[in-house]
Amino acid sequence: MSDTLKVPTDLRKVLASSPKMEAIWKDLTPISRRDFISWIESAKQPETRTRRIEVTKSKLLSGQRRPCCYAVVPMNLYKALDKVPKAKAVWKDLSPNERRDFADWIEAVKDTKVERINKACMLLSTGKRHP
Repeated sequence: MSDTLKVPTDLRKVLASSPKMEAIWKDLTPISRRDFISWIESAKQPETRTRRIEVTKSKLLSGQRRPCCYAVVPMNLYKALDKVPKAKAVWKDLSPNERRDFADWIEAVKDTKVERINKACMLLSTGKRHP
């Protein structure tokens, strides 16, 4: 399966198990695939991750193209942006992909999210569009 996004091994196995699943996945927009991957990878417990992969399979087979109720942007980032008007102004002008780049960059660390959020606000307030 050729994909520009790095599909986690456990999800890749589920998708490869069925030509129909693989075709549905390939038909999704890159942003939709990215949302599913981010949602799965944001699980903190192995059981939650496994359940999310099963839910992904179910959603795709039923025609749904996005994970439900998944906040792509951490709520703490929204709160921090409210305190830095220049950063908030740049944030509002970012494309969905640029916003997801910041969200993924913040989520990539487990212990220092607050530091990453503060740095994201600083970068945005200076006009940076990517971390």
